[in-house]
Formats: sequence, structure tokens, C-alpha cells
Amino acid sequence: MSQQGSPDIPAAIARRRTFAIISHPDAGKTTLTEKLLLYGGAIHLAGSVKARRAERHATSDWMKLEQERGISVTSSVMQFEYAGYAINLLDTPGHEDFSEDTYRTLVAADSAVMLLDNRKGVEERTRQLFEVCKRRRTPIFTFVNKCDRVGEDPLKLVSDVEADLGIACHPITWPIHRDGAFVGVYDRRQRQIHLFARAEDHGATRAAVTAGTLDAPELRELLGERAHDQLLHDVMLLDEAGHPFDHELVLSGELSPVFFGSALTNFGVEPFLREFLELAPAPLPRESSQGPINPTDPAFTGFVFKIQANMDPRHRDRVAFVRVCSGKFEAGMDVTHVRSGKTMRLAAPQQFLARERTAVEEAWPGDVIGVHDRGTLRIGDSLSAGARVEFQGIPRFAPEHFARVVLLDPMKRKQLDAGLRQLTEEGAAQVFFTSATETVSPTPIVGAVGQLQFDVMLHRLEHEYGVRTRLEKISGRYPRWVVGPIPEIERVARERGRMMLYDAKGHPLLLFDDQWAMKWVVDRETALAFHDVAP
Repeated sequence: MSQQGSPDIPAAIARRRTFAIISHPDAGKTTLTEKLLLYGGAIHLAGSVKARRAERHATSDWMKLEQERGISVTSSVMQFEYAGYAINLLDTPGHEDFSEDTYRTLVAADSAVMLLDNRKGVEERTRQLFEVCKRRRTPIFTFVNKCDRVGEDPLKLVSDVEADLGIACHPITWPIHRDGAFVGVYDRRQRQIHLFARAEDHGATRAAVTAGTLDAPELRELLGERAHDQLLHDVMLLDEAGHPFDHELVLSGELSPVFFGSALTNFGVEPFLREFLELAPAPLPRESSQGPINPTDPAFTGFVFKIQANMDPRHRDRVAFVRVCSGKFEAGMDVTHVRSGKTMRLAAPQQFLARERTAVEEAWPGDVIGVHDRGTLRIGDSLSAGARVEFQGIPRFAPEHFARVVLLDPMKRKQLDAGLRQLTEEGAAQVFFTSATETVSPTPIVGAVGQLQFDVMLHRLEHEYGVRTRLEKISGRYPRWVVGPIPEIERVARERGRMMLYDAKGHPLLLFDDQWAMKWVVDRETALAFHDVAP
């Protein structure tokens, strides 16, 4: 992302927006990402996920497995400019079997866009990701997608979101239908109507727009009397009975602005993008061991939220994604790696449009840079050019699936250990052991938030480390990290349907076969403390 000259830090911060999109599978997240890039001028033709005759793959899906399955597996970062804003879009996997990579990416974002299918409203994965945002009081903007198809009544959908998630909603754009077809949106803040013309290129280019006002005489003619009356009725109802707009409540995560549109046809995407950039927060202060770190602090600080090995298979490289929190980053600068206390040089940093990278000379708070790493950096590591500040650790979330890793060629033991260690540091898997002293196990146990994480792990072990393995599923599904006297934990673990494991950092956890047994133990064993994220 090019910088004109070298603006001062406050000006650079004011024009930055760093956000992630959260959704359930098939809500259209990859398509919306593509269209935001299209409007940002980052790509000139948007590639559909189910690309016509496989002409193009969606820009954010670069891993071979993703292209084969037409889904997003890893979280990639896209940076582009629009209307004077410098945008960092952190792309999170929306697939049902996503990984905790998704959760961690939300820690690096300043706001989130919650994408809903207009037929289904809030679904399970959306609910889980919403909870992560809520825990951090992240501002949430809602985009109701697929309005080009018949869906739920918009008023019912908004009220369902409020009831389901316990968040107030304020529709900013409202869908306009004529003869059952989605033809435009009314922007309540701008008091402007946007009518869209459907193109013949399947949404590969921007939608043609006609703008007007609600009381324009030609509008009744364009929409027809029935559609026009319905629109006036809905707008009046929203004005009188809806939650009033309050920007402070938006920024504290208590009120969600709602937008309607269709990412596939581009209808409603540009009004959403314009309003979102205006209302979303610029980079915010971050909690650290030294108190809040303000983005305007002159000393550079940042933290690693993602590590991706082998982005370029020809050069077995490893890139650490660093979120800049304060100060100005300059290529080649020396920083302190806070965990080890050592000085390291951040040479040849890069910024990304998915797999395409550009060398970057400088970066500002809110930006994400890719730093080449030889194995020094881990997820959650803090970097600082000034005082040794440590940012609050990125939580490790409880896996939902567990399996033993069985090596098919015993001679490849070393490569398996190296691969599992690398994937653990990257956060692509969590490895567990049956005793506190072993860090290499004859049959290590791996945990993943989603089943697909296992497929990705096996694929990467084989193609990147030359190790063929198979997984044996184990019955435990419900883990809790436990803090307390080890004899007490061992006593509880001896009961049927339970297993005691240790994570890579030596913390004990209990794995239960069923949820009821877990709840029973958590309620009764008051001498022990149970956690659903690693302590």
C-alpha cells in the first residue's frame, strides 16, 4: 500500500480501518471480500468462489487445498485503499470446520463485520465468533447478504438478531423491492436512495447506480405505488419504533449498524463500504503489561497474531503477521523481541493482497506487516522499539475434536516432531501429551477447533514435511484446562470417560467424553479451577 510522503502518526491513524468479517459457512463471506477489493480498486474483476469454468480463484484463497474445495482455510490479510482510507481486511475462514486461527485474527481487528444470510439469520458459527467479539467489546457491523433472493422479512430478521445475540440494531440501509425483486437500498443516514441496474457479467464489475431522495416524484413511478408505500411504511416504523443511532454505543459494541445488500450482484456493497469506513473506529489503544498503549505513542510496538509457514512452496519460508499497535514502523529497524529480551532486525517486511506481496518501507498503527522469521517468533509475541511492553496474550481456545497421530513410516519420527512443533507454533494445531515430562510422544494427541483443521494438518505434514500419517479419533470432546493440586486433578481424571493431558506448555487439562459429566465435575470440584481457554 503506497504512502504519499510521510504523514504524521495521528493523520496516518485517522485514515486506517482494520477489520475482519465473521460469518457462518455459505453466507457469502469470500464473495463479499472480493467485492470490497473490487470497489477498492485492488482487483478489476471479481472471481466467484465457484469460479466459472475455474477461470479465476477468489483472491483471498491461496492455499492449494482451499482452491480444490472452494473454501477459505487460513486467515489471510488484504490491504487496499478506498476514498482516502487505508484498509486492512483480515480475512477469516468462514467454513464450518474452521480453526482457532479465526479467533486469533479477531484479536488483531478493531471492528468486525457480521455477515448474515437473509434466509437464515444468525447461525451457529456466527454466534461463536460474535461471543469472541463481545468478550473484547469489539464494534460489530451487520451486513445482511443475499437480498437478491427471497428471504426473511427484514423487520423480523433485525428483531431476531437482537433477541438471539442480545445486541441492539439500527438499520442504516434498508432493502427496496419491486415486484418481489431486490432493486436497491435506502440509506437512512444520508436520506438517499440507491437503485441498482443488474449487469450481465455476474457481478464481476461494479453495479450501475441511480441515486435519488425518498420524496422524489419519479421514485413512485420507478418503484410502483405498492413498493413505494411499503418503503415509506418501513422507514416510518424504523424511525418511530427502532433504536436511535448512537455512535458511542456502536464503538462500545452495544449497538450494531445494519446494512442490506447482495455481494453476488454488488447491490448495496458500495453504500455499506462508504458508511462503514466513516463509522468504524480507527486503530484503538491496546492493553499491555505497562497499561494501555496508545497508537499515537512515538515508539513502535506490535504483536504477532498469525504465523504461516511455506506461503511460497518453492522457498519453504515462514512469515509472521505483525499487527502494528503504536509508532511508525520502518524497514530494517531494530526491535526488542520481548519474550526473549533479544534484539532483532525487521528486514524486508511485506504487505499483502492475499498471496501477492509488496515490499513495504513504512507502516502505521492498524497496519499488518509480514516479517520473515526463522523460527524465533511465536503467536502472541510482542515486539517493541522502546520500553519492553508485552501485549495481553492471545488466548488458546479449547479444541472440539481430538485424535491420536499415527505415523505410517517409523523412520520419519524426527520430521513428524518438527512438523507438529511448527504447526503448533503457527497455531494450526494444538498438540497434547499424556505426561508432563514428555514433549515427544510415541503417539501425540492433536486437538483442533474444526474437523477441517485435521485435514489441513495431514495435507501439510505430507506435502511440506514428507510425513504420511493417519488419525485415530478419540472419544473425548469436551476439554477444560485445570488449575489446582496435581493429585486432585489425577483423582478426578481416574473416573471413566475422562482423560488427563498436558498441553505444549505443560498445563494440565481434563478431557471429558460428554458434556454432562464435564458440567457435573466443574460444579462439584470446588478445589479446582476450570477454564475453557488456556490459563
